[in-house]
Amino acid sequence: MNHNDSAANSVIASQLVADNARLQILPKHFGAHHLYVENLVFVFARTLVPTYRGGYWRFYELSNGGFYMAPEMASARVCVEGNGFEGELTADAIGITVCLFAFSHGSFVLTGHAGETCARHYTWLREYSWLHPEQSLISAAID
Repeated sequence: MNHNDSAANSVIASQLVADNARLQILPKHFGAHHLYVENLVFVFARTLVPTYRGGYWRFYELSNGGFYMAPEMASARVCVEGNGFEGELTADAIGITVCLFAFSHGSFVLTGHAGETCARHYTWLREYSWLHPEQSLISAAID
């Protein structure tokens, strides 16, 4: 499944991870710290999305080397206390936003290779977010 909405997205494409590859994908991208990074995503989802109560997440790999997760849910309000952002985002944009927060946090709290890996994933996902139809909302949420 190609997750592109416009020709501009062909620069960096996202691909839905098949169900039979889900167990390997987080270790592939985050090594021994994959459970920590996954937990960070869930923590930021609970923090930023008042209506989030858990559920199934879809995994996506990016053609630039990146990765993100998106919850299977309807659009929802995202509230960022630190910058005053409040807006309605689709599940895909919520996933990108939450992962950007998680990867950024991981880049500061994890040391050595693990922190560098989170920083790289932040950069790759940020590049992809610039091509997303909800780019302005994602950028406002993370600024």
